[in-house]
Amino acid sequence: MGFKYCAILWKTLLTVGLVVFYYCFSIGITFYNKWLLKGFHFPLFMTMVHLLMIFVLSAISREIVKCYSGRTRVTLSWTNYLKKVAPTAVATALDIGLSNWSFLYITVSLYTMTKSSAVLFILFFSLVFKLEEPTAGLILVVLLISGGLFMFTFKSTQFNSEGFILVLAASCLGGVRWTLTQILMQKAELGLANPIDTMYHLQPLMFLSLFPLFLGIEGLHVSTSDQLFRYHDIHALLLLLSALCAGGLLAFGLGYSEFLLVSKTSSLTLSIAGIFKELCILLLATHLLGDEMSLLNWLGFAVCISGIALHVALKTIHGKGADTHKWHRTELSADMELLLMGREDEEDEDS
Repeated sequence: MGFKYCAILWKTLLTVGLVVFYYCFSIGITFYNKWLLKGFHFPLFMTMVHLLMIFVLSAISREIVKCYSGRTRVTLSWTNYLKKVAPTAVATALDIGLSNWSFLYITVSLYTMTKSSAVLFILFFSLVFKLEEPTAGLILVVLLISGGLFMFTFKSTQFNSEGFILVLAASCLGGVRWTLTQILMQKAELGLANPIDTMYHLQPLMFLSLFPLFLGIEGLHVSTSDQLFRYHDIHALLLLLSALCAGGLLAFGLGYSEFLLVSKTSSLTLSIAGIFKELCILLLATHLLGDEMSLLNWLGFAVCISGIALHVALKTIHGKGADTHKWHRTELSADMELLLMGREDEEDEDS
């Protein structure tokens, strides 16, 4: 009996530790992006540095795993890479780029709430790609989340239309991104079930996808900026570069912590953790950054979160009643949705 209680205690402590580990990266990268972009107004350049960091860290991780396990990591052919990975990479790059761009205009609370609407777009594209079946429960989920978002933004004192459009467009692209990612990771022949391998293959194309947008919008400004190429203080430059690299570490750590949490517990744990994480971010934003939220805003948040919680519950119930293959598919779908909700993306990033 004592051994049983010790096992339960160990599992509980492990789960709590992994959730806290995930929160550190997920919440940290959100506030990091907002903090850095207050004085460094080049979100696309910042995103590209993060993508480069994630690629390098993913490559190093693959080599470490290869040396430890003795198994060669998967490397896709150019045909599969361009045909099957490229669409996911483009959608992911634009999702993360627009998300980071929106921080120049909107508060963390409005960003977090609007980004939660990504579940709506995930459901829409899941229906388009026939990954979901339309049900009354899904319709209720859509109504709750969209209604909560409307209540949150209605007569908001800190509402910015430009930033809101940017993050809403990012959420739409996020729906495409995670639907394509789900399909990509479910293709057993590609061998990209491990997120480290997925990140390794996605980053180069993401970088190339974002580069033309960066050149057109920020290229000239970055090349003439006193903070970078025309610097006057080497210490300030090194401090800025260190801060940018720290963001890359946070973005990579987020992806790794999500994978670790799911592999050691379950996607349900990640789902529940993701819901409470939204609340933590809003509370921190109101206390640390001075974000203003009315009673109607909080009610809108509660309605939206209830819609997300209902969706998680429906996925869990459906998973228990399905066979092993469908259960695995449901688990992966739930993971992808909550990964999106947790990013600054990726990111996300990141992603």
